[in-house]
Amino acid sequence: MSVDYEAAARELVEARENGKPCAPLRGRLLPEGDVTSAYLVQQLQARQWLQRGHRRVGAKVGLTSRAVQESFGVFQPDFGVLLDDMAVPDGAEVDIDRLLQPRVEAEVAFVLGADLPDERITSADVIRAVDHVLPAIEIVDSRVAGWDISIVDTVADNASSGLFVLGTAPRRLADVDLRLCGMVLEQAGEPVSVGAGAACLGNPLHAVQWLAQTMARSGDPLRAGDVVLSGALGPMVPVTAGAAYEARISGLGSVRTCFSAEAS
Repeated sequence: MSVDYEAAARELVEARENGKPCAPLRGRLLPEGDVTSAYLVQQLQARQWLQRGHRRVGAKVGLTSRAVQESFGVFQPDFGVLLDDMAVPDGAEVDIDRLLQPRVEAEVAFVLGADLPDERITSADVIRAVDHVLPAIEIVDSRVAGWDISIVDTVADNASSGLFVLGTAPRRLADVDLRLCGMVLEQAGEPVSVGAGAACLGNPLHAVQWLAQTMARSGDPLRAGDVVLSGALGPMVPVTAGAAYEARISGLGSVRTCFSAEAS
């Protein structure tokens, strides 16, 4: 089949802007399983966002759970870019009309204090480069109707990125056992997702190492000041309009967000 990168990027951008999800891209505009083409579509959109004056503030890692990888038939994570307008203050209300099909998940966020420019980066290099870690809620979203996505669809759609919320009490990496840290995500005080650091590639640090290597190899490495969302610690949860969500991660503290009610 012919590959139409521009048309795929255009459909995703239009879906984001007009609030109407598009049909799946795989088998229509992009070949099934062609992850390389999907990243090219992601890059086309990122270039547009930067040209419009947005700033890249980091990156996110997705598909860090083995169960999720198996459901997509892949055995490595994926990634997307984070922009300045995706950041939501801790506790702030999110206008649900900004999103199409939002879901929430709890993660560990890393903030880098040094560049990671070498694709042969080790875990020790990552540890030295991390300035601090924070609890985070990622608000994932899909521009593809009904979340009917394959690896190609989600990569092209900037790894199903939406918004993100960071906690405000930084912790030193040395003070937290990220592999064993427990997580609970609550809605109205009731647990809706539970998990632990080990659910994220065995340790969230491994996700950051993979991302650093991958982005250095692509020629666009992680830099000092970048935020890295390292991947979900438990199952993602569909958002209910008007609801509030709080994530607590042992050793890191808590982070909270809420959503506006649907317009009448």
